[in-house]
Amino acid sequence: MLREIGAVRHGQREGQPHTRGRASPRRPVPVALKSTIFKLTLAVADIGRGYYRGHELTVARHPSETDERMMVRVLAFALFADDALAFGRGLSAEDEPDLWRCDLTGAIRHWIDVGLPDEREIRKACGRADAIDVLAYGGRAVELWWQDVHPRLARQSRLAVTEVPPDASRALAGMVDRFMRLQVTIQDDHVLIADGSTSVSVELARRQSRAGSA
Repeated sequence: MLREIGAVRHGQREGQPHTRGRASPRRPVPVALKSTIFKLTLAVADIGRGYYRGHELTVARHPSETDERMMVRVLAFALFADDALAFGRGLSAEDEPDLWRCDLTGAIRHWIDVGLPDEREIRKACGRADAIDVLAYGGRAVELWWQDVHPRLARQSRLAVTEVPPDASRALAGMVDRFMRLQVTIQDDHVLIADGSTSVSVELARRQSRAGSA
């Protein structure tokens, strides 16, 4: 938490309490930037799961987060949509994923991260959740990241890693608006996202499948 650090008054030794009277000059205090809030109406038609539902979502974009990353989070919500699925604090907290689903006891059933998370954090998540999904994006950076982490993640049976093509993630960023209405149709690894005026086709690439999944 940011706190103000007052300048020491002329003639006052450091550590002495301030006396009443004319206010001492203060250094400028940096102002913490707030997250930008987006309202999203999301209609999901997942043919493979037989899931056809609408969701009213509030999405907070961290000051350091790009539109592209935020929309990959939205894509992740659509892919794994569930009434109990929620956005985590993500970039604001190291111990929380971008999305997660917990049961009534607080146990983590599904842990979802986007981007190129640290391999140690992924392994830690594999010990905390029943299922872990990573939606990787970033073009060439994904290939370099995967070459590095795959040898140490290959035996994680709870983990699935899927790549979002760079042209698709960039196109999704172009759909950003403070109030969005998106229709998402999912069939196997093909996803179509439309907002009424434009649409983005996403062909997902499977890097690693969870044990027991098709």
